[in-house]
Amino acid sequence: MTDKTSNQMWGGRFAAGPDAIMEAINASIGFDRRLYAQDIRGSRAHAAMLAAQGILTDKDAEAIREGLLTVLSEIEGGDFPFRTELEDIHMNVEARLKEIIGEPAGRLHTARSRNDQVAVDFRLWVRDQCDQAIEALTALIRALLKQAEAGADWVMPGFTHLQTAQPVTWGHHMMAYVEMFARDIGRFTDARARMNESPLGAAALAGTGFAIDRHMTAAELGFDRPMANSLDAVSDRDFALEYLSSASICAMHLSRFAEELVIWSSAQFRFVALSDRFSTGSSIMPQKKNPDAAELIRAKIGRILGSTVALFTIMKGLPLAYSKDMQEDKEQVFDAADSLMLSLAAMTGMVSDMSARTDVLEKAAASGFSTATDLADWLVREAGLPFRDAHHVTGTLVALAEKKGCDLPELSLPEMTAVHPAINQSIYSVLGVHNSVASRQSYGGTAPSQVRAQIARWTEQLA
Repeated sequence: MTDKTSNQMWGGRFAAGPDAIMEAINASIGFDRRLYAQDIRGSRAHAAMLAAQGILTDKDAEAIREGLLTVLSEIEGGDFPFRTELEDIHMNVEARLKEIIGEPAGRLHTARSRNDQVAVDFRLWVRDQCDQAIEALTALIRALLKQAEAGADWVMPGFTHLQTAQPVTWGHHMMAYVEMFARDIGRFTDARARMNESPLGAAALAGTGFAIDRHMTAAELGFDRPMANSLDAVSDRDFALEYLSSASICAMHLSRFAEELVIWSSAQFRFVALSDRFSTGSSIMPQKKNPDAAELIRAKIGRILGSTVALFTIMKGLPLAYSKDMQEDKEQVFDAADSLMLSLAAMTGMVSDMSARTDVLEKAAASGFSTATDLADWLVREAGLPFRDAHHVTGTLVALAEKKGCDLPELSLPEMTAVHPAINQSIYSVLGVHNSVASRQSYGGTAPSQVRAQIARWTEQLA
């Protein structure tokens, strides 16, 4: 491509062609080619509107429409000649359109700028990513619901500070992540609703003198309305920041779950077995089965949060309206979206395939004096002790059991009554882990009946 051809895309202002270094730093086609479908969709809507308003002839509009479909076919077929000297996806598409249909291609850019063009392309792309994230999160929630339903009665240890705290059920633990990922769906849904306004027609920054119909293009592209301020329309990247913020919180949730799977699948815990599909071996230690998929998901938050911080930093000092700094927005969002979607798919696969070792879970649930709180609660309910006194009595019994090297249910009744005379034989009914979880009947509690009620609620909501 000659300097002359490149300059024709800019106009007559420049006499000399760009330096090679300037061309390299200025070009975005290496990454913004991903916006090709959105770019062509936006151009088709713009051309149709121009024709409806009498700004374009129907003949030119039809030529543009057919030419753009040809360009789309070439790109999807891998036959499109992307050119760095044409800078970006917009100019690459327009240049190819001119080669196909000739002079009418030059009329497509009437009443718009690359500023509102990239704003609408990028907004459409991010909106699509919100939809894909919601779909992927829904699939993950369905996998978690299946695990919860299978293990509504399986007892396992609940932890605080990664120390055994109280017995819970496997189903209850799975449902905790259902709630987290459902909030992520809510964030993507909210972000999508807020970004669903069209910047197309804002032109460079001030609108246009042509009698365009922005409501028509907004409706054609599935937006609720056109953006109400042309300066804001071309300079806003809140939609990308909201997407990245939602993605960061979602990735953090994925990372927390991944960390638990890494711990649970270790030889020291043996709570779960991950399938071979999501594990790898060691090049030197034949006995190893590494939870690499979980570890990589755990790491993805670094990339996604890094992209979020990067775009906030890019945007924080920009005056209105458009600045070339904003070219740096797309790579951050593209990378974060790729990382998030891969992580969601991998986590859904792991959850679907993993199997809980119920015997190990139950044994672990009974360790670490996990029913101490149940004992204290019994002293309050049955013996009438104030909770602080019951806490002290229970702590004394725990110390005694620890000294004897046994668990609370293994203390004899005389040993317990020596600590407090109000204790009687019925104390043993609350010290078993199954009795403990069954008693947690408060709304949102770990009792199997409560877990099944939450499963039913979410199953109905997803349906």
